Amino acid sequence: MTSILTSYKKIRQYTERLCKPLQIEDYTPQSAPFASPPKWHIAHTSWFFEEMILKKFKNDYEVFDEDYSFLFNSYYNSLGKRIERHQRGLITRPTVETIFKYRKYVDDEMITLLANNSSQELQELTILGLNHEQQHQELLLTDLKYTFSKNPLYPKYSENNFINNKNNETGFANIDEGVYEIGHQEDSFSFDNELGKHRVFLESFEISKALVTNGEFIEFIEKGGYENSKYWLDDGWFWLNKNNIKKPLFWENVDGVWHQYTLSGLQKINPDEILAHISFYEASAFAFWKEMRLPTEFEWEIASEKFDWGKRWEWTNSAYLPYPKFKIKEGAVGEYNGKFMINTMVLRGSSSATSKNHSRKTYRNFFTPETQWQFSGIRLVK
Repeated sequence: MTSILTSYKKIRQYTERLCKPLQIEDYTPQSAPFASPPKWHIAHTSWFFEEMILKKFKNDYEVFDEDYSFLFNSYYNSLGKRIERHQRGLITRPTVETIFKYRKYVDDEMITLLANNSSQELQELTILGLNHEQQHQELLLTDLKYTFSKNPLYPKYSENNFINNKNNETGFANIDEGVYEIGHQEDSFSFDNELGKHRVFLESFEISKALVTNGEFIEFIEKGGYENSKYWLDDGWFWLNKNNIKKPLFWENVDGVWHQYTLSGLQKINPDEILAHISFYEASAFAFWKEMRLPTEFEWEIASEKFDWGKRWEWTNSAYLPYPKFKIKEGAVGEYNGKFMINTMVLRGSSSATSKNHSRKTYRNFFTPETQWQFSGIRLVK
């Protein structure tokens, strides 16, 4: 079994490897309120270990900089004031060099602490912090992609663009009606929103073994999918018209040929590859157009062993709500999930940009229905 200290070093180093292709100018820009700069991500993940763990478990701990508690707090109201989310790109100082010194300072302190303290509470908080860091590793990529997409030169981040995936399966899997158990077993890590194993009744259904491809969605566009209100939820139709949405995020029609911006630059769209960066509104409209629907998160969890998953976060038709007996923990960690259980939809699975060992069938990701910049896709049910 991998030790907590080994996991800590490995996961923290991976964040820094993700930053290796970046130039100094790439670290600070913030292209939208929802897309944080790389510098903020690498600082905030260190802030988490300093604020949640080192201050608590090391009596003589000296913070690296008193201002960082304010600068790099994300949404923890119980931990004091913080800058507005849309202002994260204005933090030109401290410098990137200083932020990496901060990371090293926190790492040195954490490694010493973990080597000399084996308490269960410390282990649990450290594992939570590492899973939190893995979430930010994927967010670093999605946020960076959105920022790069605003550059008319369409800069290249790496050879791996995380979306050149194809389906390995076709057809539909049949799921019988019945009472099924939902939720995570408590003998391994999960976030608190996955706990509370409980039963649900499901009617019989068929679920696609393949995710929707680019080619299928191009047909939706060409047949007027974005122009016909009957396919859209009213809220989605309002969003579409307000923002003049006529195509998926990162798509461009160049001289009659569909292209998409990727982390490897602007590329022609391969119709056989899996669709990415789609909102819940678009997923719902496409499903309606196909005379099918999206799965509920419970249907997805039960059926997940019948198909290949892990290439896209998959929108479900389930609002993000607490499971029976869900309890919000005391202190700042109680703010991690519970307070966001309003106006968001659940996505299941993981994506090709999700960090290794950070996926399981009970994982409940959640975003607002207009969200497009994540590596999200569509699986249909009939």
